[in-house]
Amino acid sequence: MRLGIVTALADGSERGWSEFDVAVGKSTLSQHMKTLREAGITHTRMEGTRCYVSLRKDFNAKFPGLIPAVLALTGDEQT
Repeated sequence: MRLGIVTALADGSERGWSEFDVAVGKSTLSQHMKTLREAGITHTRMEGTRCYVSLRKDFNAKFPGLIPAVLALTGDEQT
């Protein structure tokens, strides 16, 4: 699930939580998002009642090559 979220965000986009095509409930998605945020991988931005998530801009600078390596393992080499 978390790899899927990172893969969806690997193009540098910011997405609303409702834009993720996942087969889990909102509470489960929320738990995965929280884990990624607390690990320092994603950034969450609130706009009114909507929540948007993106990869942290400084993540690639701190860990160069990590996202492409993870995506290569999943077979999705977007970046």
